[in-house]
Formats: sequence, C-alpha cells, structure tokens
Amino acid sequence: IPSALLCRSDRGWAWMVLLAAVLLQGLTLGFPSCIGVFFKDLQHEFQASNSETSWFPSIMVAVLHGGGPLCSILVKRFGCRFAVMLGGLLSGVGMVSSSFCKSISQLYLTAGLITGLGSCFSFQAGVTALGYYFVRWRTLANAMASTGVSLGFTLWPLLSQYLLDEMGWRNTFLIFGGILLNCCVCGAIMRPVQLASGSPLQSPKLGEEPGRRAEEAQLTACFQMLQKYLAFDIFCQNKGYQIYTIGVTWMMMGFALPHVYLVPYAIQNGVEERRAALLISIIGFINIFIRPLTGLLSGHRVFTGRRIYLFSLAVLLCGLSNFICVTSAEFSVLIVYCVILSIAMSGIGALTFQVLMDVVEMDRFSSALGLFTILESITLLIGPPLTGLLVDITSDFHYVFYNSSFFLISAALFMGFSFCALEKKTKLKEASKVPLDNASRYEYNEMPTEPQSESQSPPAVVPSTSQRAEGQRELRTRKANHGITAMVTSAETKAVSVQLV
Repeated sequence: IPSALLCRSDRGWAWMVLLAAVLLQGLTLGFPSCIGVFFKDLQHEFQASNSETSWFPSIMVAVLHGGGPLCSILVKRFGCRFAVMLGGLLSGVGMVSSSFCKSISQLYLTAGLITGLGSCFSFQAGVTALGYYFVRWRTLANAMASTGVSLGFTLWPLLSQYLLDEMGWRNTFLIFGGILLNCCVCGAIMRPVQLASGSPLQSPKLGEEPGRRAEEAQLTACFQMLQKYLAFDIFCQNKGYQIYTIGVTWMMMGFALPHVYLVPYAIQNGVEERRAALLISIIGFINIFIRPLTGLLSGHRVFTGRRIYLFSLAVLLCGLSNFICVTSAEFSVLIVYCVILSIAMSGIGALTFQVLMDVVEMDRFSSALGLFTILESITLLIGPPLTGLLVDITSDFHYVFYNSSFFLISAALFMGFSFCALEKKTKLKEASKVPLDNASRYEYNEMPTEPQSESQSPPAVVPSTSQRAEGQRELRTRKANHGITAMVTSAETKAVSVQLV
C-alpha cells in the first residue's frame, strides 16, 4: 500500500465510503432475498414449474458471485468508481426490462443475467474501494459494511410484499429498477485513491510485434491473466485452500435453498402471505446484530488460525436447523427456525472471506477469490433448480430442507475433519524437522567438534621434544574423555528408550 494512501486512510471521507458500502451491500447482496415473495405469482403468470421458476433467482445469485474475475479486470482498468456506477446502471436496466417480460426465459436474461452482473460489479468494486480507504480499522469496516446485507434482508421482503399487494409484480420490478440505480450514487461517493495500472501498459507492446510474435504475445498475456485471476496453481499446491474451496462449493448446493423456498413452503402450509414474507425479514433483522459481533469475535487473537472450525460449526448449525422447519409448518415454529438459521448464517457470512484470507497469502488473495467465487457460483446455479425438480416430482416441499441439510452437514464435517487432519500432519512435519536441523548435537563424532584454543595453535617457534610428548599425552586424554562421554550418552539414550517402551 502506498504511503500516500496510508496517510489518508481510516479518517475523513473514508467514513462516507463506508456508508456507501453499507448501502451497496443492502442493494446488491440483500436484493435476492425478496425473490421468494414473487415465486407463486411468477409461476401463475408464466405457467412455470418449481424448477423453471427457481432458475430465475439461481442465475441472479450465481452471476452475482461468479462475475468476480470480470469485475477485477474492470477495477484494474477503470477503477472502483466506474465499476460501481456501471453495475448500478446494469442492475437498474435489468429490472426495468424484466417488468416487460413475456416469458420466464426472458426473465432469466434480464433480471437473472443483467441484474446479477450489475450487482456483482457494484458489490465487489465497493468492497475493494473500502479496502483502500481503511487499513488500521479494516476488520471493523468490513464488519460494519456487512450489516448492509442484513438491512437488505430485512427491508426488501417487506417492501416487496407491500408493493406486490398494491400494484402487482410488473410495476414492482419497475420500481426496483429505479431503486437499484442508487448504486450509481454510491459509486459517485467513492473517490479514486490511486491510479489503475497494469493492463493498459501492455496493450501497446502487443501491437508493435508483427505477425506470429504478436499472436504468441497475446496468448502469453491470456495465460498470465488466467493465472492472475484464476489461481489454479494455488488450488493444486495449497491443501488448505483446496479443502476450503471444495467444502464451500459443496455447501452452496444447499445454502441458498431456504431463501428461495421458505416463503412458498409457508404459504402452501396455510401461512398468510404477509407473515410468510416477514420470515425472511426476521432472518435479516437478527443478522444486523449478530454478524458484526461474530466478525469482531473471530478477530480476537484466541481464534487466530482456528476460524475454520468456527466456520464449520456455523455451517453445521445451519444444516441442523432445517430439521426444525420439517417438524412443523406453524408460524411460531418457523419463527424459531428463522432465529437459529439467522445466527448460523451470521457466522457463515462474517467468516467466509476471513477464513479465505487465513489459508491464502494476501498477495494472491484476489486470484484465489476469483476461482473461489466461480466454483461456488456453479453450485449456486444448479442447486435450487435441481431441488425444484425434486419438488415437482414428489409434490413435497420437505425435500427442500432435507436436501439443504445433507449438503450443509456433509460440508461442515468434511471441512472440520480435513483441516484437523491437515493441522496434525503439519505439526508432525515440523516436529520431524527439529532433529535433522541439529543432527550434530545428537551424533557422536570421532573428531573433536570444538574449535582449538589459541594455546593449541602452531607456535611461531619449533617446539622441543618434551613439548611434543606433553602435547601427545594431552591429545590422548582428550580422545579418552570424548569416548567416555559418548558411552554415557549412549547409556542414557537406551535408558530413556526402555522407559518409553
């Protein structure tokens, strides 16, 4: 980090940037939480099945998480402010266009792809800008910014249900397009703190090389870009990153299912629509208080190097909580389920990127994050539609929560036990290196290892015969002493071995 940046961080305009980051996370990450409110209306409007309808939120969430490498290129080339404002424009245009859709497939393109990509640009560029403005208080700033997600979870479902009752889903989507354009306002607040560098300097050089050399240079640049933004080398060499990425990717198959199907499940079991939408808001409201506390608690030195176990515990609790929802669909039981689910989600949300920082060096973090988000976006994309297909076949929403529990619990156990085994293996390797580094201390050497004293160095004057005899006797005495020491050391070693046996 440049020194000029350090002197401007953690004060002044940085707090306005933090406020903008809070709003951005509420407008982007919090927005998909309201899609479940429109689930039944979209089904009736387009005569679509559960699986077909669930593709709409799945595409949105998958693109939101998987567009990270493209966002990184934009930030590197044009800066955070441009990326945030472009994302706000795309999000607004996508939702306005979706209000005129005539088929569910058109909704996949407008609200799913365009709005999801715009949300990705605004969210990830906003987080990057926050990292530039905060250095000393970066952990606190990220924890406070994450409350925007909780605010979005709380307010979006309530607003969605109110507007849906008053003016229908098409006009509601039109209004949402105007609301999401406020991401452009948040982007305008984020003043650039340093000039983008890197790729613009390389483009003129490619044009200077004629013919085949220019093509080879382009291929080299592509491979370098893939290595920079998709850390396959880290995935193959870093066991911790490998375990964590596989575990989170598997976890995402079931993580988003309650958010998509909880409202339809409650409505199908006789819960009023307004009260069903309130369930998602309860999850978000509790997140407002628990998520920052979890982030600050995990930052304590006691949990340094152990955050992965806290993360696995949160994932396990999230999976077990689904069984509460299966036992009964009464509104009071669903409230208890939402409270426990929200506590577990707070831990997952606060620790996801913190654990990634623990297992990967910070100079490769952006590359590791790119591959990490792409892999998890794949399972986020296919998880809800596959579960929706299962619901269409069985006509039973209970399979949603069984499915979610299976993926979450298995992912938690995999990550917890794998990291425990990896930690033990690392400790054994470190312990085995200690004797090898000091082998001379444990092996007897016939030649004296101590440096000769100045009295034993060859004198300037030729010694007499008596002096030679005295020196030879002294040398024999020293060798005898070394032999006795070796015998004693060997006897002590055997005695210790017998005691250990």
